[in-house]
Amino acid sequence: MTSVTFLTEESRIIGFDAIGHSGFAAAGEDIVCAAITSAVRLVDATVNEVMGLCASVKVDEESGSIAFRLPGGLSQTAESTCQALLTGLMVYLAELHDEYPDNVEVMEA
Repeated sequence: MTSVTFLTEESRIIGFDAIGHSGFAAAGEDIVCAAITSAVRLVDATVNEVMGLCASVKVDEESGSIAFRLPGGLSQTAESTCQALLTGLMVYLAELHDEYPDNVEVMEA
């Protein structure tokens, strides 16, 4: 199972930890893992490459973990955009959980 924990400070999402392989199918054929990875990479690319914000991203392919943290001191516009992206990711992953409850878990901490 892939567990994704969204980290919050007050009402602000500051990042997330995604841990584990979904176990839906064999490596290379796992559509659930591919969906999660694709969504996470889209958020990473948007925040870091498009917006140029230098969020911290740590990937451990062996354990199947990704840790993402927003930088501090964002402008109001950047903060608003990042919150929309992270909230959208949370909603998307919650919908994946509804469809694949044995393979995806979404939490807030």
